[in-house]
Amino acid sequence: MDIFSVLNMIGGLSLFLYGMSIMGDGLSKMAGGKLETILESLTKKRIFAVLLGAGVTAVIQSSSATTVMVVGFVNSGIMKLSQAVGIIMGANIGTTITSWMLSLTGIEGSTIWLKLLKPSSFSPVLAAIGIIFVMTSKEESKKKDAGGILLGFAILMFGMETMSGAVSGLADNPSFTKIMTAFSNPILGMIVGAVFTAIIQSSSASVGILQALCATGAVHYAVALPIIMGQNIGTCVTSIISSIGASKNAKRAAMIHLYFNLIGTTVFMIAFYTINIFVDFAFLQSSANAAGIALIHSLFNIGATISLFPISDGLVRLAEVTISGDSEKEATEDNSVYIDERFLESPAFAMELCRAKVREMAELAQKSIVLATEVLLDYDSDSVKEVIRLESIVDKYEDVLGSYLVKLSTKNISAVDSKSMSVILHSISDFERISDHALDIAQSAKEIHKKELSFSKSARREIAAINKAVRDICTLTVDSFCNDDNSKASHVEPLEEVIDTLTKRIKENHIKRLKKGKCSIEMGFILEDILTGLERVSDHCSNIALELITIYDNDYNTHGYYKNFSDEERASFYNEYEKLLKIYPLTKKEIKKLEKAE
Repeated sequence: MDIFSVLNMIGGLSLFLYGMSIMGDGLSKMAGGKLETILESLTKKRIFAVLLGAGVTAVIQSSSATTVMVVGFVNSGIMKLSQAVGIIMGANIGTTITSWMLSLTGIEGSTIWLKLLKPSSFSPVLAAIGIIFVMTSKEESKKKDAGGILLGFAILMFGMETMSGAVSGLADNPSFTKIMTAFSNPILGMIVGAVFTAIIQSSSASVGILQALCATGAVHYAVALPIIMGQNIGTCVTSIISSIGASKNAKRAAMIHLYFNLIGTTVFMIAFYTINIFVDFAFLQSSANAAGIALIHSLFNIGATISLFPISDGLVRLAEVTISGDSEKEATEDNSVYIDERFLESPAFAMELCRAKVREMAELAQKSIVLATEVLLDYDSDSVKEVIRLESIVDKYEDVLGSYLVKLSTKNISAVDSKSMSVILHSISDFERISDHALDIAQSAKEIHKKELSFSKSARREIAAINKAVRDICTLTVDSFCNDDNSKASHVEPLEEVIDTLTKRIKENHIKRLKKGKCSIEMGFILEDILTGLERVSDHCSNIALELITIYDNDYNTHGYYKNFSDEERASFYNEYEKLLKIYPLTKKEIKKLEKAE
């Protein structure tokens, strides 16, 4: 093997690993976080967890990514250890799909159908289609992701063919044959497989390299078998590293992954080589091929899952004994806000989590304003305390989401996720300010109660009307935001204009009452603070709605959006405004008029 063969080997290995990486990224982006969301929610029955773990891993082509995600789920309190064990078992089965794909390089035959099955025949076609998809896609899209998958697969297969061709000359090399023979020692072979896989942190890649070496003809099954067993142990390093600094339960999830592979490998090796003493498996001295490697890899992982599935609770207990101590609470307030940074490696799913968290934040902000407006006319100290608590939690949401999204913005995300991120980043400060104003309004209610002040009857009617309008605009905004509903969002601004009008009229009415001596100056100052808070809540709702409309309409200009209305649009806008204004009457006369109309 000369220097050029070594360079070909290195080049082939580089292309192989790069192809695997971009294919995996493309598959993850195509899934758009949906697979991980299913993984998170549909794991109550352990057998379903196994099937889901296998399915997700088969699609994203990485058991390491699946197990790291499981560690993140457990660390966040989203998933229990009893659910995690099934997914981990399934991930080991799903990762064997890659080895079967790579085994296509070993197909031999002269018929046209067999030749077409060889990657060297169809990979160029896939590469051509892939590059067309990528080049004709102007921005991130499903089409571009599909092109990335096809290109990744073609590069992967080309790298595999290059590696196989580079090492094929080693068949007659005595030194190489001697090294391979040494690995037939089960213990040494397992150590080599484990260490190599731990270094590159991918059992799929490690198995693929072993399959490439089969092209030499010097790799016998006696060598390949223990190396494959070691590869299953080495792949656990990724999840163990991921669990560093995580909760005890997350560490236990990583230990379950290790124990599953360690126990399965140990039992298999002892049983296999004990039987071999009496039976003497002749195939061990045969030259291994890519399909044989894939078969051993699959049979072991399926067999280990079937064998250890009935005692999966035992694996959980073993992990709990290893990582001793009380389990952390899985549903604390801080934990509900927390988003695990491990999910940053799966950007599409990380965005799904951020969307879920900001929806929670929006609903909490809405709840705070509802409570705050209620205590204005019907004071309750517990409700005021709840508003204070909610404001603190919403603040945490803003801090966590803001920091997390900044980190996520450096990742490779789709165009849809990019727009969604922009909406969230612009909206979280508005939701936080809504909760701040809710707190201010609740504090005003507390001041009124403490000083034993009260609104006049007409002022109470006016406060009730604007309270209802503010609650309605918050409900409309949160609903449109949580459902990405631009149509509903378009109705926010007319209602915001109504609230501005109500605020102005209430202030004018207060001045009239003040002149007649029906209201005190002190109560007037408090009323001014309340109206300012309510009006600003509606302003923040308007900001959120405009973010939704302009970003998703590819017309990001919130300041000039309504100014650019056509005459027809402006007429429709003010027609809606006039109708809404009648829904929130301030005076007795208006209320009676509305009741008669109904």
